[in-house]
Amino acid sequence: MSDVIKLVSPVDGSVYAERPALDEAAVEKIVSAARSAQAGWAATPIAERVALCMKALEALKAMNDDVVPELAWQMGRPVRYGGELGGTVERTEYCASIAADALADIERTDKPGFKRYLRRVPLGIVMVIAPWNYPFMTAINTIMPALMAGNAVVLKHAAQTLLVGERLAQAFETAGLPKGVFQNIVLTHSGTEKLLGSGLIDHVNFTGSVAGGRAIEKALAGTFATLGLELGGKDPAYVRADADLDYAIGNLVDGAFYNAGQCCCGIERVYVHESQFDRFVDGFVDLTKQYQLGNPLDEATTLGPMAQARFAAWVREQTDEALRKGAKAHIDMSAFSENKDGTPYLAPQVLTDVNHQMSVMREESFGPVVGIMKVKDDEEALQFMNDSPYGLTASIWTEDVEAAAQIGDRIETGTVFMNRCDYLDPALVWTGVKETGKGAALSEIGFHNLTRPKSFHFRVDH
Repeated sequence: MSDVIKLVSPVDGSVYAERPALDEAAVEKIVSAARSAQAGWAATPIAERVALCMKALEALKAMNDDVVPELAWQMGRPVRYGGELGGTVERTEYCASIAADALADIERTDKPGFKRYLRRVPLGIVMVIAPWNYPFMTAINTIMPALMAGNAVVLKHAAQTLLVGERLAQAFETAGLPKGVFQNIVLTHSGTEKLLGSGLIDHVNFTGSVAGGRAIEKALAGTFATLGLELGGKDPAYVRADADLDYAIGNLVDGAFYNAGQCCCGIERVYVHESQFDRFVDGFVDLTKQYQLGNPLDEATTLGPMAQARFAAWVREQTDEALRKGAKAHIDMSAFSENKDGTPYLAPQVLTDVNHQMSVMREESFGPVVGIMKVKDDEEALQFMNDSPYGLTASIWTEDVEAAAQIGDRIETGTVFMNRCDYLDPALVWTGVKETGKGAALSEIGFHNLTRPKSFHFRVDH
């Protein structure tokens, strides 16, 4: 009997889908097919590879009306937000627009009598281990540039979003991608570890927890496969004295609570200049109270359930600990009728009188809670922003571009925003520092991480 992977919906606790996990023989067959197909795919002109990826994007567009409610059932995002097609299109189109230049040979012409150039060649088989929170966009970040660069891709999606891998496979099949170039697989944790340790995979990209990243590094040990990791985050925002307060409030509330706070680069902690603090908190709380917690299939719902009850339990635990240590809660949870202990339905919460001895300001919450602290100046804000084991993004809210650049230079993070947050720009590299991980996605650097450099040194005059 094979193991069965079950997808339990956060909407009502029902089993929404279940699939048998592949056994070792089936996995070897899939990887063998990928290896066989990859050589021919790499020999296909870049323009043709890009065109087929764009056809797959068109297929994803065509199925979006079905995908949106599927996502609500799988991981709880309200249907009113329309799924992930916008970001998927933006990232794929940008990758397509730069692929030829990013992968072009680099000529060295300074030495007469020689022909010398550097070429980017595909790594081979790229395995994408994708998370449930943005199941299309996080996967697309690697899948599209990997395919455009000439790699074969094997996708192992999170159990919570089983159907996303099938949708992507369907899109590439509709597009006419050669057999074996893209394959979706269903595996247990132990099955995944066996595949990683087999030496059959050339590159792995993983988005998920720090513990998951460590387990993957351990499983890959000795295989010499390259690895990209995007792990935990505790992304800060700093609201300076000169910030446009209403603009900052509107964006930061959305940045904290969109997708029930289950965003890799969501806002989890806010530092506000003392001159703005009271007004900021008042506005932030007022806007937070306007959320409608409920069934994500209801168009009126603006805050859906978290993906699993245990995730909500962790956020409740963090909040309770903060309150025991003296934090002040600004949201009456009972005002949200759907908020119930033991379920994934969790009301948003805003905390003040918090400090860095509290888990809610130090450890990733990945849910709808945010702590707000008062600071006296840029230096104090910097100290707090950097007091974290993570470093994915940080945002600065100010009208002073030069000040933002100077502060940003000193923040230990992968991306610095000014007057925006919770966004991936496909023209810029997506990367993290410290326990957030290593490697990079998007931009031309993303292409470089999915290829290896090869030198050609020809003496033509002898």
